[in-house]
Amino acid sequence: MKVLIVASQKGGAGKTTLAAHLAVAAEEVLPKKVVILDGDPQGSLSAWWNSREFEYPALASSTLDELPGKIDQLKEAGFELVIIDTPPAITNAITKMVSLADLVLIPTRPSPHDLRAVGSTVNIALEENKPFIFVVTQAKANARLTTQAMAALSEHGT
Repeated sequence: MKVLIVASQKGGAGKTTLAAHLAVAAEEVLPKKVVILDGDPQGSLSAWWNSREFEYPALASSTLDELPGKIDQLKEAGFELVIIDTPPAITNAITKMVSLADLVLIPTRPSPHDLRAVGSTVNIALEENKPFIFVVTQAKANARLTTQAMAALSEHGT
């Protein structure tokens, strides 16, 4: 089973929206094999799931301490992908979540404040020796700021 962590220090970067959309898209490829986990105390991903008419992607819950065991249980249950949404802050909880990841997805808006905040999340991924990628959210494709943001992010990675 693969574990995808969606993490960013900055609130409003699109973590929850991205996690939900990726889970729905993945569900088309892996029917009944995708599960989402809401690691954000705000519970926005869980609220989104509860407002839907569909059971899949599935929703699981776990405390931070139970998370490694929960991931094992989900694997045993036949899930192939778990997508975990994280809180908008750099905490020990995020470091623990990242330590379980196969990939860390870091969403960021193309703004100076968001780009400055990326470094903390990148550092956690590097410290935990986890691969990471960026997703530029809420961007205009041909805007100068978007191009500049992509150039700045490329200094850290893909």
